[in-house]
Amino acid sequence: MAYLIEAQDLVRLYPGVRAVDGISFGVEMGQCYGLLGPNGAGKTTTLELLEGIQTPTSGAVRFKGRPLDRTYAEAIGIQFQATALQEFQTVGESLGMFASFYRHMADRDELIRLCNLGDILDRDTRKLSGGQRQRLLLAVALVNDPELVFLDEPTTGLDPQARRNFWGLIEMVRRRGTTVLLTTHYMEEAERLCDRIAIVDHGRMIAEGSPAELVRAHFPARVIRLADSGWPEGTPLPDGALKGNGEIELYAEDVPEMLAELERIGADLTALRIATPNLEDLFLKLTGHALRT
Repeated sequence: MAYLIEAQDLVRLYPGVRAVDGISFGVEMGQCYGLLGPNGAGKTTTLELLEGIQTPTSGAVRFKGRPLDRTYAEAIGIQFQATALQEFQTVGESLGMFASFYRHMADRDELIRLCNLGDILDRDTRKLSGGQRQRLLLAVALVNDPELVFLDEPTTGLDPQARRNFWGLIEMVRRRGTTVLLTTHYMEEAERLCDRIAIVDHGRMIAEGSPAELVRAHFPARVIRLADSGWPEGTPLPDGALKGNGEIELYAEDVPEMLAELERIGADLTALRIATPNLEDLFLKLTGHALRT
C-alpha cells in the first residue's frame, strides 16, 4: 500500500529515556490519522520526528516513499501545541508574514474564509480569544497550501463550543483534500475526526486501527457500571471486570443475562448504568488507567 507519510521502526533515545520505541505506521492520502496517548507517552516526540524537527536515533520517516529532504518543509504545515505570535501585529499582518516564508502560498481570501478570520483581520493578535487564536494558527499551518498538516493537540484549552467549531474547520480542511495527522487528549475528538488512530504509551504503539474497529475488537456490545459499594461482600468479580474510582465495570454481549446474574448474587442495582464502549473505555483497558493529561 502506498502511504503519503510512513514511520518505519522509529526510535528516539534521550539520556536514560527511550521516548519512542519502535513505532511504525502509515498514513494514506486524504486520511485523518490520530496519535492518542497520555502525557509522556511519546506521541509529541513521534510527531516531531514525522515533521522533520527531530532526527530519529534509528528508523526512518518516508514521504511519498522517499526520505525527507529540504523540499519536505514546503509540502507540510504544522500547528504546534504552543506558538508565539509576533506582538503588535494584526491578524492580517501575521498571516502575511508567515505566508512570506514560502515560495508557494494558498489563496489568501479562501484561507480567510476557511478559518473564519474575516471579522478579526485588523485585531491585534494579543487580543484574540482562545478560539480566535487557534483559528489563526490553523490558517498559519495552511498558508503554504500543504498536502499534509500536523495538528498537535489543537483544541486543548478551548471551551466546548469553540472546540466543536474547530472540529468543523478540520472537517472542511479534509474536504479540500488535505491529509491531517493530529494528536489529542479528547476521545470524542478522535472518534469524530479520525479515520484511523494509534494508541501510544511508554513510547510504544499498543493498538492501531479505526476507532470503531478497535472498540469492537476489545469489547463486547455493552459496558455495565454499578457502584462498588453495591457488590456483595465476599463475592469474587467476574473475569475481565474492572474496579476503580468507586465503580465496577462489567462487559456483556447479553445484557439481560448479565442483569439476571447480578440479581441472583444480590448486587445492588440502584445506580446501575449501561453504555456502549468507547475510546475512553479502550484506554482504561489497554493502559490500566484513565487517560493521563
